Amino acid sequence: MMKTTLLMIALMLSFLTKAQESHPAIHVSIKGQGDPIVFIPGFTVPGNSWDPIVNELATNYECHTITLAGFGGKPPIDFPWLARVNSALDDYINQNELENATIIGHSLGGTIATWLASRDNQYISKIILVDALPAAGALMIPNFNPDHLVYNSPFNRQQLGMKEEDFENLARGMAQGMSLQPATQKRIKDWIMLADRETYVYGYTDYLKLDLREELRNIKVPVTIIAAEMPYGKEMVKQTYQNQYANLAQYDLIIAHQAAHFLMFDQAEWFMQQLHQSLANQ
Repeated sequence: MMKTTLLMIALMLSFLTKAQESHPAIHVSIKGQGDPIVFIPGFTVPGNSWDPIVNELATNYECHTITLAGFGGKPPIDFPWLARVNSALDDYINQNELENATIIGHSLGGTIATWLASRDNQYISKIILVDALPAAGALMIPNFNPDHLVYNSPFNRQQLGMKEEDFENLARGMAQGMSLQPATQKRIKDWIMLADRETYVYGYTDYLKLDLREELRNIKVPVTIIAAEMPYGKEMVKQTYQNQYANLAQYDLIIAHQAAHFLMFDQAEWFMQQLHQSLANQ
């Protein structure tokens, strides 16, 4: 009996190891039972950032929480980073037949969710986008042209060559604009510092190059967008999202008041209410 049990455990461990090796671009933790929800975090953010939300939803849903390669202490992968991440997530959903899946993505994670939903994917039933745009580069870069964004740029070389102290100061400054809460700002700074530096630099180039505005026409599933009011104000946020999502036939846009980019922390209770409502309307 003991030998049989040990053999079964060994086989299970072998299967889990193979599953992880087959998707080196993503690392998945699963909790709960029910219809699947795939949680995709933002740039540099580990999957366990979703834990408070997963712990509540896991009573009714099977939660698949993703950590992307190079972040949260996970080993980096070869470039192009984002293309490999996208492909691994698409494979994961299809190979595991995550039927009636909801994808919840924050920032870059929401952009990835948009890409997944724009494909011919029979399993995805809804996407919930948290302060996420289909073309972040177009908003941030004047005269945006993806072809002009390359890995070997002066800006990228500067970031790769930064001393740890200088890079930490940069990360601290960026984090201060992403949340209204000092404790969350520190967490964001720490996540940036934990990220593999090349993944941070070249992966962000991948992110800025990605433009899904035309692919929005292919999305047929319901879309909920939850956007942060700060720092630009409600009217400018509405205008930005209307412009970026002009090719999406239908979506619900909800503005989080008194919240910055990491709105799930700035307005945690309110955000949880929005998720419950959106999931109930599926």
